[in-house]
Amino acid sequence: AEVAEELEEYLAKKQKLGKKIDDKPLEEKTVLHIKDIVDYQGRNFLHPPQDVGVNLRSDSPPDRCFIPKVEIHCWRGHTKGVAAIRWFPKSAHLLLSASMDCRVKIWEVYKERRCIRTYYGHRQAVRDICFNNRGNKFLSAAYDRYIKLWDTETGECISRFTSRKIPYCVKFNPDDDKQDLFVAGTSDKKIICWDVRSGEIVQEYDRHLGAVNSITFVDENRRFVTTSDDKSLRVWEWDIPVDMKYIADPTMHSMPSVTQSPNGKWLACQSMDNKIVIFSALNRFKLNRKKTFTGHMVAGYACSLDFSPDMSYIVSGDADGKCYVWDWKTTKLFKKWKAHDSVCIAALWHPHEPSKVATAGWDGSIKYWD
Repeated sequence: AEVAEELEEYLAKKQKLGKKIDDKPLEEKTVLHIKDIVDYQGRNFLHPPQDVGVNLRSDSPPDRCFIPKVEIHCWRGHTKGVAAIRWFPKSAHLLLSASMDCRVKIWEVYKERRCIRTYYGHRQAVRDICFNNRGNKFLSAAYDRYIKLWDTETGECISRFTSRKIPYCVKFNPDDDKQDLFVAGTSDKKIICWDVRSGEIVQEYDRHLGAVNSITFVDENRRFVTTSDDKSLRVWEWDIPVDMKYIADPTMHSMPSVTQSPNGKWLACQSMDNKIVIFSALNRFKLNRKKTFTGHMVAGYACSLDFSPDMSYIVSGDADGKCYVWDWKTTKLFKKWKAHDSVCIAALWHPHEPSKVATAGWDGSIKYWD
């Protein structure tokens, strides 16, 4: 018995030591993969190119979108599955990717389509990423319980945040005057708001009964909508820690991924019963019973979805590695194709290109379709 006690003590000590190492944030580093950090006019890679056949500065979407037909590029570099991809704000001339190999990478969307930079700073898989409005900074959230703020251009880690719980989703407040605030949905049911300047937690929204999966700003960013493992959808006024609306009904499943339509009127939610369901994003947040998109298999995976910029189509990946495109008006499935060898976890339609879609898979690749 004495030996057992000693052994237990020894193991506890050992575990404590191991824990200490794991709890310390990983030293950040970054690698630049291109030689020409500035172009001939001295502008860095954050500057959108002008000679690519499409105006990346325009505010109006393409007049009419079409369904992509072929794979035109494959970005390889991640050694494990990709978890999330995000366009560079407004211009979408760069693509940021987060992966289970603990890294974040940024890629060119035009010209040579190279990997520009890799950001190392997490001990475990990166779960979510989010650019600020200018795109000069971004957040990464990982299973090592840290959220890190990075300088996109230099790759320097500006600050780290942790609530000692796993952050499942992160979002900057999209208002230009609130770019120092971001919210994170965590594994302990809370939505936590940090101020980047002080590093302090400035607000906690604690009403969900399960881990928080998604945060979506609506109504000119005055409100945000969250979904959770508790199968509910809650709507919050910014900075008021009590939900103003709670939507739950026995037929609802959890909805780990939510996207707002380009016109701001609808929320498309990936529901775990293999459906995409649509809620109004305006005051009532009513379920639109006329619009349900089916045919794909997502059960158990947070496959993200997107609208074409002209709102004619909705696109989503699925657990089989397929990519699906539905007609928004009729909800008819227009096209599906095998995009990845494993789960197709994300599909993003390019905001300026009528028929270009990027998909990301758990096979580690990011593909570009046209």
